[in-house]
Amino acid sequence: MERKIQRALISVFHKDGIQPIVHHLHEHGVEILSTGGTQKAIEAMGIPVTSVESITGAAEMLGGRVKTLHPVVFGGILSRRGHDGDDVDLKEHGIGPLDLVIVDLYPFEETLADPGASTAAIIEKIDIGGIALIRAAAKNHADVVVIPSRDQYADLLDQLRTGTTTNLDFRRRMAGEAFGISSHYDSAIGAWMRDGDELHIDVRQSRSLRYGENPHQAGQFFGDLDKIFEQRAGKSLSYNNLLDVEAAVALMAEYREAEPTFAVLKHNNACGLATRDSISEAFTDALAGDPVSAFGGVLIANRPVDLLTAQAVHKLFYEVLIAPAFTPEAESLLMQKTKRVLLVQKAWPKSDRIVRTALGGFLVQAPDHKMEQPAEFELHTDEAATPAQLTDLGFALKLVKHTRSNTIVLAKGGQLLASGTGQTSRVDALNQAIDKAGRMGFDLRGAVMASDAFFPFPDCVEIAHKAGIASVVQPGGSVKDQLSIDYCNTHAVSMYFTGFRHFKH
Repeated sequence: MERKIQRALISVFHKDGIQPIVHHLHEHGVEILSTGGTQKAIEAMGIPVTSVESITGAAEMLGGRVKTLHPVVFGGILSRRGHDGDDVDLKEHGIGPLDLVIVDLYPFEETLADPGASTAAIIEKIDIGGIALIRAAAKNHADVVVIPSRDQYADLLDQLRTGTTTNLDFRRRMAGEAFGISSHYDSAIGAWMRDGDELHIDVRQSRSLRYGENPHQAGQFFGDLDKIFEQRAGKSLSYNNLLDVEAAVALMAEYREAEPTFAVLKHNNACGLATRDSISEAFTDALAGDPVSAFGGVLIANRPVDLLTAQAVHKLFYEVLIAPAFTPEAESLLMQKTKRVLLVQKAWPKSDRIVRTALGGFLVQAPDHKMEQPAEFELHTDEAATPAQLTDLGFALKLVKHTRSNTIVLAKGGQLLASGTGQTSRVDALNQAIDKAGRMGFDLRGAVMASDAFFPFPDCVEIAHKAGIASVVQPGGSVKDQLSIDYCNTHAVSMYFTGFRHFKH
């Protein structure tokens, strides 16, 4: 069902980008109605425009708070074409139908993000008329097309490239965008009014994924990846890719200020990580942590990837490589494998909530932003760690925080030797780590151990000591802490408590 645009209402906060639409409408004889600043912007283009107040007979009032809220405007939007009763009402009240509504809402979230914005300024950016206009037009999408933000300007121009006719599919799609924007906008306001206690999920940006965790499952991503990454090469990111990318970025955020660091992740856990004098050396030693698991993994660097590093990485089959930049020579080489994804990381994701589905509802928690530094560790044994061991304890603790529980991390010299992850017993996690370190050819003598939770018995420190571990960091807090402390004192093992647990389920 096609509809021709003959009258349009344009009321936008940001005036940039509207010029091509205005000129196109004018060239095709469309009458344009507008208000306030938008009206002045259109007049400045030399395009005739009818003021809303000239058809309503009511001037703008309350400092612009009331402009379009009038039966003449909403009657023109909500009237059903060919409906006998509506036609009679329009004629009786002298109302002309409106076929196109273009609105760009007040920037509430942008104002909210400004640390200098006052409460009064934030409240003034709560749009009333704009929200009402897009909801009315979206409701009547059978006859009216709504353009609810700047993001849809290009869509409208594409639809109107040969004239001013729109089809129902397009109008319905724009109506869906409108209600999505309205929902997001109101949720953001509600969350602010409730001091952030309300769950608010951004649904304005979304993309379909090839599939979910498995090929028989559908997948969708909601959010704006373009703010965080620039994809330079490779196929579209999958559901599993995104989970691993999230884990990789969260882990590397702990080392963003460190010396050159490279990590290799598989199934959300690091299977290799090293800090070295150069990014190429860091990659070599990260890969040494588990070259078998690295196959098909996600790689991330905290420094630009140069040609030397790219030459080594190029030999490995990987899914995704993330770095703050690639030298032209490195990028040219890596792009030879067209399916492998190259991501330039432009920003670090920011979130004040972690959301998971559970039992048909949602679990919401604050992110774990806590990261204890070695200077904050509390020594609980007679033996103290050497400066190098203390540095390694801090290195290992960062890894523990981003590894699935129960977890144990073994490290030495700024390198992940092995981890035990996702085990139902901490002893099993430790034995897994020791076994893996041995299979990878690492000598654990003088290495350190980090645990995501306390030791209720001395069995873990005993097993670790016999394997060569020299120093331990753990949260502490068990009623039987002293048993582990006594074992360490007897065998000259240093042990530190942090006072904070880092479970990751």
